[in-house]
Amino acid sequence: MATVGVRELKNRLSYYLELVKKGELVTVTARGKEVAVIHPRSRSEDEEFAWRLVREGKATWSGGKPKGGSMSIPLRGRPLSEIVIEEREERG
Repeated sequence: MATVGVRELKNRLSYYLELVKKGELVTVTARGKEVAVIHPRSRSEDEEFAWRLVREGKATWSGGKPKGGSMSIPLRGRPLSEIVIEEREERG
């Protein structure tokens, strides 16, 4: 665990964030008193599941926002957009 003063943290933020990314805790002090601890973010179950799929080669991710699946689900009936437009026309 690293301990760092506020000024040092501000001056070398990238360095300390790299330590955190590697799993180390960073304790921040102000005037000699502990004020915060920076720790690696823990992943949610959903996020961990998604990364497992990527590791296993069952999914890919190149960064950025996901675009959705390549398979479309067949739907029955009229599109919702038509129903909404029809309702708006009836009201107004």
